[in-house]
Amino acid sequence: MHMPRPLTGQQEKPALVLDPGRRRSMRVLLSVPIQVVGKNNKNKDFEEDTRTLVVNAHGALIALAAAVVAGQQVQISNHATKQSRDCRIVHLGNSHSGKIQVGIEFVEPSPSFWQIDFPPDDWVVPEN
Repeated sequence: MHMPRPLTGQQEKPALVLDPGRRRSMRVLLSVPIQVVGKNNKNKDFEEDTRTLVVNAHGALIALAAAVVAGQQVQISNHATKQSRDCRIVHLGNSHSGKIQVGIEFVEPSPSFWQIDFPPDDWVVPEN
């Protein structure tokens, strides 16, 4: 399985990650500066500036220092667009450099939140 890697820079060209059969939409490696607001696993408020690792039409994979639990809700804000969305934690992954990889899903569908056009669901990358 391909593990996403953080990207540097503000607006890099997104890289497509294919994993047909497991995802509802295409995943794109894209580093977007965001702020996450919510409660940690001890029910204390937190605000954390971080970046996305991977985005898709339904949410993102992010890295968080705050300890969170699956199923809880957080709010994310896109620094560039100033838009905010309510999300739920759907995955807790590996820890790296004091942060854990966290999968978030939009509570309400928001396919345009990341300001990119995703390929259609039936899009297939031609093999070389």
